[in-house]
Amino acid sequence: MFEMFDHTTTDWIYVDHSSIYNWLFYSFISIGLSFFTISVAKKKSIIASNILLIIAAVFSYWLLDKSITLLIQVLISILLISQWWRRFKDWVFFIYPITGVFFTTFFGILLSSSGEQIWHVFIGPSGTISVLAFYAVLKRSRKKEIIST
Repeated sequence: MFEMFDHTTTDWIYVDHSSIYNWLFYSFISIGLSFFTISVAKKKSIIASNILLIIAAVFSYWLLDKSITLLIQVLISILLISQWWRRFKDWVFFIYPITGVFFTTFFGILLSSSGEQIWHVFIGPSGTISVLAFYAVLKRSRKKEIIST
C-alpha cells in the first residue's frame, strides 16, 4: 500500500528516491518478515535478534541509507528461512526465497537499471506468490497434524 502511495508522487514511473511512503514500505516489509520469524522461533536469542533488526531496519533508512535497510532485510530473510525450515521442514517453503527474494530482487534490479516500467508488473506477483508459500506450508502442516493425531 505504501509503495502505491509513493508512486502518487512519481506519476507511477519508477524513481529511486527516499520518501516517507518508501520508508514505510521498507519498514513494514522488515517488520512483517521479522514477525513471521518470531512466530515460529523457539530461542529467545532469535526473537531478540529480530527485534533489534526491526529497529535497525526502520532507523537505518533515514540515518544511513536505503541500501543498508535492504542489507538488514537480507539478514531478516536468512533468519526467516532458517527458522521456518527448522520448524516445518517442508520443501514448498523454498518457493518463498525463489519468488520473494530472488525474483523480486532480479525484477527490481531490471527496473532500476533499465527504467522500463514493465518490470513492475512482475514484482508484485512474485511477492504475492512468496506469501502464498507461507500459507501453503501452514495449510500442509495442519493436514499433517490432523493425520498424525
